[in-house]
Amino acid sequence: MSSFYTWTERLAGRPGTLLRSEALAPEQGLSEASEQRRILYTSTDGVTREGLVAVSGALFLPKGNPPEGGWPLIAWAHGTVGIADICAPSWAGRSYRDNAYLNEWLRKGFAIVATDYQGLGTPGTHPYNQLRPEAYSVLDSIRAVKAAEPRLGARSVVIGQSQGGGAAFAAAAYRAAYAPELALAGAVATGTPYITLALLASIAKNQSDKVDPTIAYHFYLALTLGDPAEAKRLFSEAAQPVMAAVGGSCIAAAQADIRFAQLTPANTLNRAGLAAAVPRLLTVMRYPTLRPDVPVFLGIGGKDADVSPLAQMQLARDSCAAGATISVRLYPDLDHSGAFAASLPDALAFAQDLMAGKPAPSNCADLPG
Repeated sequence: MSSFYTWTERLAGRPGTLLRSEALAPEQGLSEASEQRRILYTSTDGVTREGLVAVSGALFLPKGNPPEGGWPLIAWAHGTVGIADICAPSWAGRSYRDNAYLNEWLRKGFAIVATDYQGLGTPGTHPYNQLRPEAYSVLDSIRAVKAAEPRLGARSVVIGQSQGGGAAFAAAAYRAAYAPELALAGAVATGTPYITLALLASIAKNQSDKVDPTIAYHFYLALTLGDPAEAKRLFSEAAQPVMAAVGGSCIAAAQADIRFAQLTPANTLNRAGLAAAVPRLLTVMRYPTLRPDVPVFLGIGGKDADVSPLAQMQLARDSCAAGATISVRLYPDLDHSGAFAASLPDALAFAQDLMAGKPAPSNCADLPG
């Protein structure tokens, strides 16, 4: 890793302060950007809820001249890449899928700030799928670039996929209490995790003997909960060496290791350990409210094997019941990545309408599925 990611001076001032920036190499950036910079900024430590940490990310500006009032901004929250520092997207680059998606937003005239999240790239543990640290990282990335880049407009939209779908929804939910000064117009979340007792019970009961690469997500979460002994209790002895290995690798290598070791829910999960961890999991993965004060678009793949579509639809129902303004689009025949890609035109239209000040749509009265 570059020394760019380690800030050796005392962190002070308000969260969302830009510490430094540098040019990104072309292979680390987006082809449709006119300017692209790696950034380092301050954020509140979302684990302890106090003190500052340095968080890395990137800023991408579209081609051409900014419109009157500045470019609209999207804050991108990425999906699972791993928990090792080398996996940080501002360092490792992004998948072809994510590059294609983000380049389209640049073509449409949106600037993009893309956090790496707390502890990913920078010193300290990345609190994987823990919603408060992720939300703070997203919101403070907006603060940092808005203060430093005069060509950005006032309004922004948070967009995220998978792990980032949870971060996007959480950022919308935390904004009023944590960053009320931000003119957040709304949020777009696809493949969004929603951890409930029912979902954890279904995971615990899963006795499938089919090799399951999504076990990597369970490993990452366990390794970053802060208690190594608890992490070991969640999994069988046979799974322990693989879990130790994936902690230092990025998602593609981690899933390859799981396939090689033939890990399945039946031979990997320790039901008693999972039951003991339920209160902790519910705490770190709970949204602070299911009624964000900004509109939210939820894109759901009916054949999503990575994040339960039933849980995603439950999030939509529960948020609607709480009084949130929710627009839900179900892509019944598509999986995790397929629904993400297919949602792009709908997400663009949603964000463009919000930026134009149009009333936010909601289909809570007639949810799909």
